[in-house]
Amino acid sequence: MKLIIKPEKGFGKIKVELEEELEREIKRLSERYGVSVERVIEVALKGEFREPLGELEELEEKAGELEKKTWKLEMEYSPLRFKAYGLSEDNRILAGELTSLLAENSQLRRFLGLKPEINPELRRLISYYRK
Repeated sequence: MKLIIKPEKGFGKIKVELEEELEREIKRLSERYGVSVERVIEVALKGEFREPLGELEELEEKAGELEKKTWKLEMEYSPLRFKAYGLSEDNRILAGELTSLLAENSQLRRFLGLKPEINPELRRLISYYRK
């Protein structure tokens, strides 16, 4: 890997050829901490290292355990969310059908000369499920 360091101002730049072992270590650090290779090199050159507040390995184990628990809960609740989505779609379809039936009922009442029914509670429920 060829490393080129350019100054913010001016024309001078430094070119350095990195060994393969160092390149692999930089890439490993980049993947491990989820940052770019450039950021790893920048931290190494500037010395912006931070000492961990606790045992890093212990914290990584706890994070791994929490991630496993999270995935376990996700596996338990994803079928429920899928069923809830299906029910909400069914409710939307039924609300549409109910709207058309109410319109038909209203027309039949007018045809028969009856007073049309106005049910604001039912209309509110239908509008809730049609969203």
